[in-house]
Amino acid sequence: MAAVLGLAEVRAAAERIRGAVLRTPTVPSDAVSRAAGCRVFLKLDTLQATGAFKERGAANRIALLPPGVAGVVAMSAGNHAQAVARHAALAGIPAVIVMPRFTPATKVVRTEGWGARVVLHGETLAEAAEHAHELARRDGLAFVHPYDDPAVIAGQGTLALEMLEDRPELDALVLPVGGGGLLAGCAAAARSLKPGMPIFGAEVEFYPAMAQRLAGQPVSVGGPTIAEGIAVRDVGEVPLAMIREFGIEVLVVPERAVERAIALLVEGARVVAEGAGATGLAAILAFPERFAGKAVGTAVCGGNIDSRILANVLLRNLLRDGRILRLHLDIPDRPGVLADIATRVAAAGGNVIEVLHQRLFAAPSVQSAELELMVEVRDAPQGEALVAALETGGYVVRRG
Repeated sequence: MAAVLGLAEVRAAAERIRGAVLRTPTVPSDAVSRAAGCRVFLKLDTLQATGAFKERGAANRIALLPPGVAGVVAMSAGNHAQAVARHAALAGIPAVIVMPRFTPATKVVRTEGWGARVVLHGETLAEAAEHAHELARRDGLAFVHPYDDPAVIAGQGTLALEMLEDRPELDALVLPVGGGGLLAGCAAAARSLKPGMPIFGAEVEFYPAMAQRLAGQPVSVGGPTIAEGIAVRDVGEVPLAMIREFGIEVLVVPERAVERAIALLVEGARVVAEGAGATGLAAILAFPERFAGKAVGTAVCGGNIDSRILANVLLRNLLRDGRILRLHLDIPDRPGVLADIATRVAAAGGNVIEVLHQRLFAAPSVQSAELELMVEVRDAPQGEALVAALETGGYVVRRG
């Protein structure tokens, strides 16, 4: 497979999509590197017009269509939909995108905003894909697969081509895996440019389909994940063959590592990433022994995350780091107690951001009350000092 799709095809794709797809920067991040224990370089494909790397493959596939094609059709509930819609519009051809009925309205609106006609069909991506193929046959449309297509794979490989041209000092690459197109295309480029350089894929624990296929195991996936962009059951057969031939290892990371990576990118690198886009960094954080002391490149390959989900991830990370404390106190129900507690919290440098004072329902005695505090502190040691200050005042403090 590598002989069919290698560096020459990736270079040709890079020339073909030049000007239609942004050449994004590969930047170092000191804060991320300190947290990871290695030198981390971030390929910022969140800067693409649609916020994700999928434009590369879509642009190359559409550029290779024969003249006079009636239009394109694709199945997607995410970034591939917007990528196909945008590049079909640039090429001046109609685009139909089939999405499952459950697709959030914001994604439908964004895709339509690029000029595509959206068809909502089926309860799953598999049902949407089946309908997309039916439309392709019925209306003479070219089907643009999100990952199981050599032209799409070659386009995705331009990401690694740019990384290694801009940062030839890289010792390893870590790339998220869904259907496998990005990893396969990048490996095709990197294996020729830097033979022997380790390349890793990264999947989330509830959707390790590529790792299972490589190990010869039956595919068993499913469960809630923040990395829905790579929550794939059926990986591409072309990418699978390439990844297997290249001998690439796929690392499986826990959900919490993905949340940590999202938060680290926001706080440390000022980069907003969706779950799928942060999974490469999550693997670097989850397997530090693999990358210690090396220069490691990873793609932040998508930034289309819901604002509410991003806010929840950041708050959860603050709780895990001990920078937000949730404290429960049983207190005597008498004047001055709340003022005393507030004074002690302030003296310890804490900032109260939420208070719940219960007299009737939760207190163990009619002479007492339950107080729940949400307190912001600088770091975990300051939080410990704050709790100690409350306990010195005779209060029994439980952490929630």
